[in-house]
Amino acid sequence: MNIFKLEDYLAKHEFSTQYLLCCSDAESFDMVEILSMASTEDMKLWNNLRLSYTESPGLSILRKTVANTLYKGLSEDNILMFAGAEESIFCALHTLIEPSDHVIVLTPCYQSFIEIPKLKKVDISEIQLKEEHQWRIDLKAIQYAIKCNTKCIIINFPHNPTGQVIEEDELKGLVDICESKGIWLFSDEVYRLLGLPNKQWAPPAACLYDKALSVGVMSKAFGMAGLRIGWIASQDQAILKKIQHTKHYTSICNSAPAEILGLIALHNKDKILERNNHILEANLNLLNQFFMEYSHLFEWVKPQGGCVGFVRYKGSEVIDSFCERLVQEKGVLLMPASIYNYESNHFRIGFGRWNMPQCLEKFREFLYHENL
Repeated sequence: MNIFKLEDYLAKHEFSTQYLLCCSDAESFDMVEILSMASTEDMKLWNNLRLSYTESPGLSILRKTVANTLYKGLSEDNILMFAGAEESIFCALHTLIEPSDHVIVLTPCYQSFIEIPKLKKVDISEIQLKEEHQWRIDLKAIQYAIKCNTKCIIINFPHNPTGQVIEEDELKGLVDICESKGIWLFSDEVYRLLGLPNKQWAPPAACLYDKALSVGVMSKAFGMAGLRIGWIASQDQAILKKIQHTKHYTSICNSAPAEILGLIALHNKDKILERNNHILEANLNLLNQFFMEYSHLFEWVKPQGGCVGFVRYKGSEVIDSFCERLVQEKGVLLMPASIYNYESNHFRIGFGRWNMPQCLEKFREFLYHENL
């Protein structure tokens, strides 16, 4: 298996670098903040919690709350919990895909979407989102790529690293394509409800199509990556049971305290998302000003969803070298496009955290001293 470039890059820099300007999650919380939001009933669950094994599919009341809060029309039996989104991606794709299958993946993408199908030695078609098309999904390209043995189409919206969203008519068009061919739709939606889209959010894919798998997590939009609580939503309970059998070889079950903390957070969904989107809005305004000031160096398609964007560096220096010098000289971390196996002079920037203005000021100091 190939080295996971993104995780390897963060393992090298994330906990030793002061100014993280590439992070893909919203501002986190102290545990005391989450507990202060708990209802009387939630606190009873917390105070009476035993540190024993938990139910493999996930705590029943947590799955019910995920369904009621985020997936209209689905029930707790349509939700399967995992230790973060990464485990759900691994278990689902490992279960769903067979060696004789063909898979379509939108790129640039989180490396798991490519590497896990490679483990099954399947035929993979990559469809690259294009900056000149505002990083939007291209339904005609997807339709053209379909083969007689296409098993699954893998998408991620809001998109990491570009911040583009999928609008409702686009998603329904993709569902129509999948439904006409009996193709599974694997939809990574971990940034859904985080961001400032031009139109209202599209529904989760799992609510529109009976062969869709929607991935969610507490890490990104909710800013609670340390919980390691994620899930898959699907109308197809039989496939969820098969995926659960794969989970028995990984985490088996979730952390008991994390499940209760996740439950409390979901009971306060609107409050948490309002706070995180407030941070995003302020930071996006600062970034727009910054990129206007340095328009001779940088260009981007303004993100509509999530808390990351993909910025093109117009300078002559290779972006990997630029990013390395920035982190060494000013302690500011960006993520070069090569981490996504994307051959361009783009970098990922993150804007979901309170300290982004300080990070940006250090970035500005670097550019000033370099006379750029």
